[in-house]
Amino acid sequence: METSQDMTQLLLQAGEGDQRATDLLLTLVYDELRRLAGGMMRCERPDHTLQGTALVHEAYLKLIDQTRAQWQNRAHFFAVAAQAIRRVLVDHARGHRRHKRGGERAKLVLDEGLAASYQQEIDLIALDEALLKLAERNQQQARIVEMRFFAGLTIEETASVVGVSPSTVEREWRYARAWLHRVLSAE
Repeated sequence: METSQDMTQLLLQAGEGDQRATDLLLTLVYDELRRLAGGMMRCERPDHTLQGTALVHEAYLKLIDQTRAQWQNRAHFFAVAAQAIRRVLVDHARGHRRHKRGGERAKLVLDEGLAASYQQEIDLIALDEALLKLAERNQQQARIVEMRFFAGLTIEETASVVGVSPSTVEREWRYARAWLHRVLSAE
């Protein structure tokens, strides 16, 4: 099994354009990305046309396309993966909405079991718009939601990426979830 140090080295090499490192990295992170995508897809409508494997592949292509990325560590990689997964899902939801001419909206459960006391079914596009508004108010809180919700990072991993203490992440995570709940409920 690869260590976090091994993964960090592969990330650095892949960022420098090393194709062998890129291939090894895919092997190393594929199962974790599939797990994340599977979690996202379980919350989607049953007739969703984007499959978990396609979500993983599209997100991975977006990640590896960043040839100048300066990966810091595993947590940083999965934080960026959260952004890629979010973009793929939102783009797909927007395409579906355009195709259906304003029809059914993609639904997700806001909390994926990440320490919230409630679960609320929400519109993925509305969540994306709310996260953009949250980022205007507090960029750090928006990043924390993205990392926790879309990448499934732990409190500790998120703290490492953001560069704050785990207690700060917990506090910001609670506040951001409450703010999003209020904004999304109003819509």
